[in-house]
Amino acid sequence: MSIQLLLSNPIPIQSGLVPRGSRVTVFENIFVVFLVLGTLVGVVVIGYMVYNAYKYRDGSGNGKEDPEGRPILGELPTGDSGGRKLATSFFMSMVIVVSLVSWTYLTLLYVEEGPQDQDSIDVEVEGYQFGWRFTYPNGHTTDGVLRVPAGQSVELTVTSADVFHNFGIPDLRVKTDAIPGQETETWFLAEETGTYTAQCYELCGSGHSYMAAEVIVMPPDEYEEWYESTGNESESASMEATA
Repeated sequence: MSIQLLLSNPIPIQSGLVPRGSRVTVFENIFVVFLVLGTLVGVVVIGYMVYNAYKYRDGSGNGKEDPEGRPILGELPTGDSGGRKLATSFFMSMVIVVSLVSWTYLTLLYVEEGPQDQDSIDVEVEGYQFGWRFTYPNGHTTDGVLRVPAGQSVELTVTSADVFHNFGIPDLRVKTDAIPGQETETWFLAEETGTYTAQCYELCGSGHSYMAAEVIVMPPDEYEEWYESTGNESESASMEATA
């Protein structure tokens, strides 16, 4: 019950610690944090290991103790610090791990929920053997081409007309299942104009490798002009009528 409450009402984090923006920006931040932290931990561990290997090398005169005073298996070392070094290292490790898990959870929670932008564009995506159909809020339908404005979030409702598919745009870090009779939701935000490729990532038949679509990210003013010019008929129907 409490987990469902948390997911339905995500914690508002306004600080700069939790990244916001497009999915590309968020996942790049996650990668950088794990890379830096992993490198730092590796340097500390290897550096400490090399330091002790040099300090207690054969012939250095360090580390020689009375054999009778050595701790037995399972006994904590005593010495000058008692067990403070062990307790300190355990506490610091716990703080780092808990902080990293909490930060990652809050970041992925944002990815799951989306930016909650009221100005987002809702597009219905339907997969079929072997292509993608996109339906805009005004009823306009296109086959194989998705047009969106740059700098504005796009909400996708994805389903399938026949078998299992998987809709993914690698460059925009978006990927979700297309399931017959069910709907899945995802979102993306393209910060730069250009043409991207959406593909199916679920083996769905002989034409699976050709199941792709163009995602054209347009300047906002050009997109508005194009969208206003569209009607309720699909582009494919218009092409058939003019052929």
